[in-house]
Amino acid sequence: MSGAPSRTLSPTDPVVPLPQVRPGAAARPGGGASAAPRWPWWLLAGLAGTGLQLLQPQLWATSVYAALAAAALAALFIARLGHAGQRRAGQLVAPLIAVAVAVAVAAFAVTGWRAELALATRLDPGLEGRELRISGRVASLPKHAPGRIGFEFEVERGTDGDTEVALPRRVLLAWHAARDGTGALPAVRAGERWALWVRLKRPHGELNPHGFDFERWLFERGIGATGSVRRAESAERQRGSDDLGGAVLRARQRVRDAIAAQVPDPRRAGVLAALAVGDQGAIDRDDWAVFRRTGVAHLMAISGLHVTMFAWLAGALVGALWRRSTRLTLWHPAPWAARWGGLCAAAGYALLAGWGVPAQRTLAMLTAVVLLQSLGRRWPTALILLAAAGVVAVGDPWALLQPGFWLSFGAVALLLASAPAAGGEATPEPSGAARRLAHAAARGLRTQAVVTAGLAPLTLLCFQQVSVVGFVANIVAIPLVTLLVTPLAVAGVAVPALWSAAALILQGLDGVLAALSAWPGAVWTAPSAPAWAAAAGLLGGALAVLPLPWPLRWLALPLMLPLALPPVAAPPVGRFELVALDVGQGSAVLVRTHGRLLVYDAGPAFAPGVDAGSRVLLPVLQARGERVVDLLMLSHRDEDHVGGAAAVLAGVPVRALSSSLEAGHPLLAGSVVPHTRCAAGQRWTWDGVAFEVLQPAAAADPAARPNTLSCVLRVRDAAGHSALLTGDLEAAQERALVQALGDRLRSDLMMVPHHGSRTSSTGVLLDAVRPSTAFVQAGYRSRFGHPAADVLERYAGRGITVQRSDRCGAWTWTGDGPGRCERQAERRYWHHGG
Repeated sequence: MSGAPSRTLSPTDPVVPLPQVRPGAAARPGGGASAAPRWPWWLLAGLAGTGLQLLQPQLWATSVYAALAAAALAALFIARLGHAGQRRAGQLVAPLIAVAVAVAVAAFAVTGWRAELALATRLDPGLEGRELRISGRVASLPKHAPGRIGFEFEVERGTDGDTEVALPRRVLLAWHAARDGTGALPAVRAGERWALWVRLKRPHGELNPHGFDFERWLFERGIGATGSVRRAESAERQRGSDDLGGAVLRARQRVRDAIAAQVPDPRRAGVLAALAVGDQGAIDRDDWAVFRRTGVAHLMAISGLHVTMFAWLAGALVGALWRRSTRLTLWHPAPWAARWGGLCAAAGYALLAGWGVPAQRTLAMLTAVVLLQSLGRRWPTALILLAAAGVVAVGDPWALLQPGFWLSFGAVALLLASAPAAGGEATPEPSGAARRLAHAAARGLRTQAVVTAGLAPLTLLCFQQVSVVGFVANIVAIPLVTLLVTPLAVAGVAVPALWSAAALILQGLDGVLAALSAWPGAVWTAPSAPAWAAAAGLLGGALAVLPLPWPLRWLALPLMLPLALPPVAAPPVGRFELVALDVGQGSAVLVRTHGRLLVYDAGPAFAPGVDAGSRVLLPVLQARGERVVDLLMLSHRDEDHVGGAAAVLAGVPVRALSSSLEAGHPLLAGSVVPHTRCAAGQRWTWDGVAFEVLQPAAAADPAARPNTLSCVLRVRDAAGHSALLTGDLEAAQERALVQALGDRLRSDLMMVPHHGSRTSSTGVLLDAVRPSTAFVQAGYRSRFGHPAADVLERYAGRGITVQRSDRCGAWTWTGDGPGRCERQAERRYWHHGG
């Protein structure tokens, strides 16, 4: 995510090499053939209990989780007491099931208790909006944008005036340049200590169907508040001693700065920073788009493949140096030193690179391999994979919510499951360098084919898209990035000139990827699929790569088809669906008939290069299966209504544009989309649904204040349901509309004009429209104070229900019932108010 802080992962993490295991051997850690161990079943039960808890809409009381944990422990104790006798009698099924259930309940309870502890650290609501003085440490690599710096901050002390207050341990801050352009932003660096004046608010983000869950991202990172730096002139850089965390942060900052100094091209420097220190935010937005389209985004950030390669190289170096000392080899053999040296180096690399889920998973697997080899024991790779999943989940239960967790573990599981069945004579290793190279290339092609085919359904399920050119792109990119660019990026810490060599390789790779990305149909996109289609698609992906008879494997195609081409719901002819998206302080509404789509406004620009069009509208349109916008209507020129329009025009085919924009507006300059100026009296019908523009008058002055020119649209279906979209209509225009149209304004649903400003929503308009429901799109704790309290009282006094995007999230209305609030329908306990 760009915009949002997540990366799109794909699936080429390798299988950690292990000693060969005899079939049937090593079922238990003690070695030798024996009955299958039971701990994997307990671990699976624990993962299931953890996953179930993550679905809770709200947390229960601490006493409930404590009672569940106590009951689970009691059940385990009782099962243990009765185990011996039942084993002698051959009756093991019932106690095994009981133990599995008890483990699942215990995992559920512990995860719930940990979630309560995490939520308890969030900002006290009474401190929201107050100017507070905090001191602490910059806890992440700062992200720079024009006029803005963003960073995480570890709070060590906070005061409200002269009173010390309890604040979250970790907050996310934005430091903006002065609006008048005076004053430069300071050089904020990771690990530095500062004393700052800030204004904080509780974690809150836009919540839309199938959209990025910013509140979950904050919760997973332990961030208890977001805010902005105030009184910049009073900020103080402080001195202080460093612990290990501070030392790592400073080291990451130094490496990133050194890369930027060595590599003049900021785009190549950003990729190298991502590979060396895990700074994904340094990668250019356009580069991320190419990486995603070509399916190589997983290579441009720290993955399990990188950690494994680093461990192998470091282990080889340690082993070679160890053999040069007779004393050391007599103390411990060189292979032992190579294993532990490689593991320690991989741990340091993972720590320096930000400690992401793929790195955690790979490090857990490497640790298991090294321990087992050191103890002379052997486990099948599948058991090590399962143990690694358990370790990651114990450390971070909410990692189970990340697509990267499932893609990373899924890739390795598919490779294990698709391996030819054991038996028969082993294929001898070919002789000769050329034949060995060809054999290795063939194995690499097979691995990539398995991962590409097997994970395509999971990728579609997580991201509603899959790269069609990904197989070819990865064949080129994996060896270059893994064997050349990443080692050079890490080695550049010691020899900075190597970064220049890595940048040259990236330049060549970028040309290949750009060409593949430009291919027609390079990416297959699909709407969000129902649960049955998702299950069928995942089964199909597994069948496609499992070593099964071909008649069974061909079943993969019909099974995956509903996921690739899922059914798309649409209103019946004569009806419409309205979706008021959650875009913060701005406006964006979808009106869908049976076969047509109208988009009314495109939301705000949040920051340079980040807007509601790319962050909200395009993902929602893709997830809904909306491939064409039949009409984009921009009510007026204010940035909170047109800030995302350029992204929409660039990202999806738009057949027509209607607006009150002046002729020289940048959105119209050079646009090939037919444009019509909205004017009262324009009418059309789509699929039995009538549309009519009520405002502005055709003779309105184009130079008038933008709000007064707001395009007002009325929609009415064959069943008599109607909606009135008002833009930023103000009091004078409201009175003019009522005077001209009177009872013709009557509608079931109305957009609250101007986000609930005191300049709008006059009693005259409300009495003429007489809606049963109104919706208002406004940001959480908007600096404009929208919607105003006295305006809301005006609606309440007339019995009009108001749906607020800051409390409801996206709101969907079809004319039947009260509508659907995304924040209530998809409630999870980490959501604001949960």
